Amino acid sequence: MKFYKILFFIFIFLNSGVKADLNNNLIKELKEGGKLIFIRHAYAPGNGDPQNFNLYDCSTQRNLSENGREQSKKIGNLFLENKIDIENVYSSEWCRCKETTFIAFKNFKTKKFLNSFYSSKYAKNKKKQVKEFQEFINNWDKKENLIFVTHYVFISEILNYSPNSGEIIVVDKDYNILGNLITD
Repeated sequence: MKFYKILFFIFIFLNSGVKADLNNNLIKELKEGGKLIFIRHAYAPGNGDPQNFNLYDCSTQRNLSENGREQSKKIGNLFLENKIDIENVYSSEWCRCKETTFIAFKNFKTKKFLNSFYSSKYAKNKKKQVKEFQEFINNWDKKENLIFVTHYVFISEILNYSPNSGEIIVVDKDYNILGNLITD
């Protein structure tokens, strides 16, 4: 039994060091520029939006909790503290994405192609949004970092990856995932 406890502690310590190295390497990649940074909006309790959802009325939407607002601050601080240059920050039009983006970065633009297509009301937009996003990326100069604050379904569709709330996924110009950072 003692052997397993020692092995467990060795695994924990080694795993922490490996994770720190991966984060440092990812920060280095971000400082080089030319990366696409996908961020799933910070924590907003629940799933989907209420039946009376109105895109232009935040009171009808699922919004950030206090934990989500704190998570948004951590996202912004990560970029500030590491002096990571960003060309532009783009957000979905959903209030939880705009609030995440505003708290983390202050300045941003909304893009319809980043909107959710989770509900049946918006599912018909998926192909159009993906096409518009890909056209947008094709016109990107690929020198500076771009941030996209969006939804689980959009990130999953573009990257074939399932993000947590507030998770940061960094990819190269060919959509290869270079790493991720989880904020809590």
